[in-house]
Amino acid sequence: MHDPQTELSQRFSAAIAEAFGPEHAAVDPLIAPAKNPKFGDYQANVAMSLGKAVGRNPRDVAADLLAALDVGDLFDPPDIAGPGFINLRLKDDYLSQCAASLAGDERLGVGPDDSPQRVVVDYSGPNVAKEMHVGHIRSTIIGDAIVRVLEFLGHTTIRRNHLGDWGTQFGMLIEHMIDTGATTQADSFHVGDLNALYQQSKQAFDSDPAFADRARDRVVKLQSGDPDTLKLWRLLIDESYRHFSEVYARLNVRLTEDDVRGESAYNDVLSDVLADLESAGLTVLSDGAVCVFPDGFAGRDGEPLPLIIRKSDGGFLYATTDLAALRYRIRDEHAQRIAYVTDARQKQHFAMVFQTAKSAGWIDEGAAQDSSGGVRLDHVPFGTILGEDGTPFKTRSGDTVKLADLLDEAEQRAAAIVARKNPDLDANQRRQVARVVAIGAIKYADLSSDRVKDYVFSWDRMLAMDGNTAPYLQYAYARIQSIFAKADVDPSTLRNSPAPTDVPVTHPAEKALILKILQLGGVIRAVSETLEPHRLCTYLYELASSFSSFYENCPVIAADNDAQRRARLILCDITARTLKTCLGLLGIETLDRM
Repeated sequence: MHDPQTELSQRFSAAIAEAFGPEHAAVDPLIAPAKNPKFGDYQANVAMSLGKAVGRNPRDVAADLLAALDVGDLFDPPDIAGPGFINLRLKDDYLSQCAASLAGDERLGVGPDDSPQRVVVDYSGPNVAKEMHVGHIRSTIIGDAIVRVLEFLGHTTIRRNHLGDWGTQFGMLIEHMIDTGATTQADSFHVGDLNALYQQSKQAFDSDPAFADRARDRVVKLQSGDPDTLKLWRLLIDESYRHFSEVYARLNVRLTEDDVRGESAYNDVLSDVLADLESAGLTVLSDGAVCVFPDGFAGRDGEPLPLIIRKSDGGFLYATTDLAALRYRIRDEHAQRIAYVTDARQKQHFAMVFQTAKSAGWIDEGAAQDSSGGVRLDHVPFGTILGEDGTPFKTRSGDTVKLADLLDEAEQRAAAIVARKNPDLDANQRRQVARVVAIGAIKYADLSSDRVKDYVFSWDRMLAMDGNTAPYLQYAYARIQSIFAKADVDPSTLRNSPAPTDVPVTHPAEKALILKILQLGGVIRAVSETLEPHRLCTYLYELASSFSSFYENCPVIAADNDAQRRARLILCDITARTLKTCLGLLGIETLDRM
């Protein structure tokens, strides 16, 4: 058993049922790692809440729990502190067994979830016919990390890049291409050309009513399948996909063109969605528009808020498309959980969409909550990237930062640091190290922040070799590889020839390191539940700090004897594999040398 916290929770639940009856078996035991090692390794805080439920003194409740608790094979005798806190300390021989077991375990003690699900994760969603900018990075890398964690736990993930590839903007883009003769060069369009095309067509749309009318007519031709219009539309889409793919490859993000299912994919079913909502009695005609007024939503004046399904001119909106996509994911992709990774400003929109879907009967909400079926809907909001002046991150001229330019600058800055820190690397090695460090630094700076909060973009902070940064963690991994190089030991031999049966844990720093590694399963499962990657980042930094303390206090190559040297090399290997695994779950690469 490599997850003491989960095992302890299960045994506490059994003790609660035995001591206080099965009706209390579902009470959360509230097991957590102890914040202060002098009180033990884990703490159970259930006696307070359980005492309130059964009307008894929490210390007496704690005493009865311990009388029914069977953990003697894992823990020293527990003790009760304060008003009823239960402190537990793992046995040293159990920690030694765990270390030996982890040495040969590719998954580091983290098994797949018992009840794997089909999960749709909707993320990235850049603007078609425009270059990706810094505002797209959060959804892209947060979504990618969530997918990696879910897949690691055995869930079937369906990645969805929901692109706005339909509607008025394409009418104006295509009409402007026709007006300016750009259709003759359309086969050689680059995304930079599309940026200029968009700006010019938007200006024409806003300033020329006749052009705006033609653009709207062009949308009708597009939606009705006019071959010439569709051909030009396809050119715009293909060049956008090409650009997105380049950026995703640089970011080490797993989205592909096969994961794209844009608004256009739902065009033919929008009227069916409307019919569904009408048959459920949800639609109301308001000023010529068809609306749904989801329960529980009101404006500042107290009036119910509408979700507009069809405009008075007969056009559908993105709310309709979002409902169509949600219905498709439930009915056709058979999703059991759907996560939408978007800007926090869309929180109300998705709450209204979710409520409408529930009211329409598409979702069995009760079944989703008790895990017997149904669909769980998660909105995964994130805050804004700020400049060091506290305002939204922009270039010095006030323009939105292009994502490709941001990645270029990151690699240039990282290359300068690498050249200064390790001038012995040849040019190819420097480029490789700079690329891995730069991309890792940008991604980790974003992921390590609580996603619901804004964070300040700082080159100096994210590229720092100390503190809670990717370069610090990547260096911790590389330092462990250098230990094996100096010891002239292939770490794979420590796992397999023969597999260790015992890894003595004698020093407090060794014990602290193993305890931190054993928390991995609980952390990964918490990320899969909350969809908060910063929890994994916090864990990684704590792990690296524990290893640093271990390395300072426990000589590895110069250990007292061969058995101790081997045991400590095994701890180094387990730590390195944990670092590599966790950074990989964040989409961040590691290097053997930096």
